[in-house]
Amino acid sequence: MGHHVGVAAGNSRRGRQTVRDMILSMVAVMGVALVAYFTIPHSTNGDGVRVVDYSAALASAKRAAPYPILAPQGLAGQWRATSVTYDVDPEGHAGWHLGFVTPDGKYAAVEQSNEPKNDLLKTVVSGYAPDGSATIAGQDWSRYQGDHYRGLTVTADSATTLVTGSASYQELDELAQALKP
Repeated sequence: MGHHVGVAAGNSRRGRQTVRDMILSMVAVMGVALVAYFTIPHSTNGDGVRVVDYSAALASAKRAAPYPILAPQGLAGQWRATSVTYDVDPEGHAGWHLGFVTPDGKYAAVEQSNEPKNDLLKTVVSGYAPDGSATIAGQDWSRYQGDHYRGLTVTADSATTLVTGSASYQELDELAQALKP
């Protein structure tokens, strides 16, 4: 009987040793992982934002679009482009999209399309309602407030330009003012 207890005690000591070794090696691995994480450079600006270079997409959209494509010039460096697309829907409406993270960390985008203005608004600024107007760079822009986004629109050259997002009107105005063909 006493012999049986001795075996159990031996096993439990070995079990504790194994658990201790496992914990020590996990701590060592995590230490190496943390050192690697903090020493390897990250290309996401530290806040998870992946910046895109939209110059090639802009050049090809300008060649393809049936209206003058607009993109901002001279925005402060804190404006970071995060998405860009140009596509034509089955009805033949050409859509240009350029999305940004603003200096305030909000979302702002330029949407241009030759689809009817109300269709574009319905798609992008759901639940939109008129919210006054603004004169930006000599043009009258209509303001809209939606469920989640607000927007500014102007229609010219057979296309509607919509500057939209969760950003303040002040930041949206700044983006609209920077737009150039």
